[in-house]
Amino acid sequence: QVQLVESGGGLVQAGGSLRLSCVASGRTFSNYAMGWFRQAPGKEREFVAAISRSGAITYYADSVKGRFTISRDSAKNTVSLQMNSLKPEDTAVYYCAADSQRSAQAMRIIGNSEYWGQGAQVTVSS
Repeated sequence: QVQLVESGGGLVQAGGSLRLSCVASGRTFSNYAMGWFRQAPGKEREFVAAISRSGAITYYADSVKGRFTISRDSAKNTVSLQMNSLKPEDTAVYYCAADSQRSAQAMRIIGNSEYWGQGAQVTVSS
């Protein structure tokens, strides 16, 4: 089992930037496809971004494409989400996700994952 701990959430004005990080521990990091999901108040959880085990392939939701960038650092067992040009509609709890069974593409298509972090609040003010 892998443990995921997010950091980097906070309050930012529209147009600003934030960087979320997630440290994975417990298992071999390279065995996991990694991703980020989010859940806004009153809404269902939705896929945001995912990255393959090698880090060579990334996937994004249409709503964040061109503004968000997912990356992973195997030396630090960390996956990050750089969020630029933030909008009020990006306000949500962001969850780090890891999956030893599915590919990053499958995480995007299915919208689910095997393991989850505790979540980090991101609030974008207008």
